[in-house]
Amino acid sequence: MIRVIILGAGNVAKHLYAAFYNQKSVEVVQCYNRKGLLLHPDQKENTIIQDLSSLQEADIYILAVSDDAIEEVSNLLPFTNKLIVHTSGSVPINALVNTNRRGVFYPLQTFSKDKTVDFSAIPFCLEAENEADLTLLKKLSAPLSNKVYEISSEQRNILHVSAVFVNNFTNYLFSTANDICNEHDVPFEILHPLILETAQKITKMNPDLAQTGPGIRNDSKTINRHLKIITDTTQQELYKTLTKAIQFKYGKKL
Repeated sequence: MIRVIILGAGNVAKHLYAAFYNQKSVEVVQCYNRKGLLLHPDQKENTIIQDLSSLQEADIYILAVSDDAIEEVSNLLPFTNKLIVHTSGSVPINALVNTNRRGVFYPLQTFSKDKTVDFSAIPFCLEAENEADLTLLKKLSAPLSNKVYEISSEQRNILHVSAVFVNNFTNYLFSTANDICNEHDVPFEILHPLILETAQKITKMNPDLAQTGPGIRNDSKTINRHLKIITDTTQQELYKTLTKAIQFKYGKKL
């Protein structure tokens, strides 16, 4: 059995605890956070600590903390030559203190407080400084997902940039569309099937081949009608910018 300690109390920490909770091959022996918060309703209170000096022996110490806190917390750990890993998409492995064995255990997914995720569908991006530690991280991730990748810090940062485009930016566009619908008293839920089809389509074909709309068709009449409907100047500029970007990529001009 792999003994794990989770440091942190955010969404990633809570979702990882829940994922490990029913796994026979993994035991979460302790969790650390400054406020002493439980990560799971069934977690025993004596497994929560608020003092790093109380950390027990474990095979892997998972730093599921904010990106800015990774280096600070890793430097405060009261031991050496232990395997410590962080869960960040953008922080390099060398941000961890080099007096311990270093690694990365990055689940590439968006985590929200009240939204359950299916870990079996989540890619895990792993990195370690030696083969034995990498093998251990593979064993840790194996019960959770079969989508496991060896990814360097440089590759992981590229993935994280790409993830911002496909997740954070697209969600902002969903929010903008919701605002426009609300302004004109149109149910946003009517767009749900289109959103799902768009996302599902690019799992089967190249996104370039899936591109549609007035921008790629150079349909100036529709574009101008849309711009007259949009009253918010920020939304107008966003529409123009994205339309120009689409037309530039696919060889068309406004």
